[in-house]
Amino acid sequence: IQPYPKNTPLVDYKLRNVTVKLKDSLEKNTTYAINFGNSIKDVNEGNLAKELTYVFSTGNQIDGNQYQGTVMLAETGKTDSNFIVVLHNILEDSSIKKNRPRYMTKLDGKGNFRFKYLPDGRFNVFVLPNDFTKKYDDSTKIFGFLNAPILINGNPRTDTLYAYQEYKKIDKPSTSSNNNNAKLNERKTEDKRLKYKASLDNGQQDLLNPLVLTFNRKIKQWDSSKIRFMDTLYQPITGYKISMDSTQTKFSIQYPWREKTSFRIIIAKDAFSDTAGLNLPKADSARFVTKREAEYGSFRLRFTNLDLSKHPVLQLIQENKLVESIPLTSPDYIRKRYRPGEYELRILLDQNQNGVWDPGNYLKKLQPELVRAYTKKMVIRADRDTDLRYTF
Repeated sequence: IQPYPKNTPLVDYKLRNVTVKLKDSLEKNTTYAINFGNSIKDVNEGNLAKELTYVFSTGNQIDGNQYQGTVMLAETGKTDSNFIVVLHNILEDSSIKKNRPRYMTKLDGKGNFRFKYLPDGRFNVFVLPNDFTKKYDDSTKIFGFLNAPILINGNPRTDTLYAYQEYKKIDKPSTSSNNNNAKLNERKTEDKRLKYKASLDNGQQDLLNPLVLTFNRKIKQWDSSKIRFMDTLYQPITGYKISMDSTQTKFSIQYPWREKTSFRIIIAKDAFSDTAGLNLPKADSARFVTKREAEYGSFRLRFTNLDLSKHPVLQLIQENKLVESIPLTSPDYIRKRYRPGEYELRILLDQNQNGVWDPGNYLKKLQPELVRAYTKKMVIRADRDTDLRYTF
């Protein structure tokens, strides 16, 4: 019901009659619209009265202004229909947290929205989750806004709103007694030995990535002199670098790998110790060989109308996960060696040049960084060249 009511009306039906009982007093000179959506159908055939709307006015005329647009997810460049767009006629910034919206509408399957029967006036526009109750007060949920109020005065207007999630929601651990007992049992049965796993694929090392050793617990101390990296004749290898990540569980061995080359790594028992002072159960060694160049493909991407002044970053996506971000300094990008697979391409306009997508901030009137998603995916095949063109 528009304008959005303070109290939920009562809706009842009997035979051919549908009754809507409004709990709020009607305002003077106001156009009301009751949109039944697809909720009404006949008993016999089940035919829908699609988008049935009942409109009436308490004044001498029915307001006929419209406002429409599209909602995009700023981080992915895609649309999502699971949001609503609301209009606030109280223009203070705090209104979104204190007051109900004046008007509300849902998105269609393509992320589009349309308001009808609006009066003349100025409104703030917001995107909210469709499960909101009275007002918005959760920064871990999707949100979007226009920087300035819109003026509704009979002239057509279309806007694109970019929704974002300012803070990722963190699930709090359960404190139930059952959960605590489960954790206690888990600790009792946990293997106390310090162990690691190497990032090898059936004894083969990827040419594109470092060799990664992932431990089952945080490492407190380690000694690189007790990690021997050599060829199969036990001759030491030079020019490599070992580093620990921020989680203190992963160690990367960086080296300019060449194809079909065999290596050996020997790790002394006391090369690593965890926070409890435990070492590896025994010294360990592994022999591996690097993959062949023919197992990789190459690609060339040519972008038309790409504005390099906006600091575009190429994002390669697999299974909705970011695989790699590549700052673009030219509309023509060539990669000689890459893993085979199907990749979704996105372009991030990296305003602050930090290499990652940044959300918006309503209080600072800061819009989120924008991402353009391409529907045509890139398929990399082993020992093949891929040449694609995209228009930005």
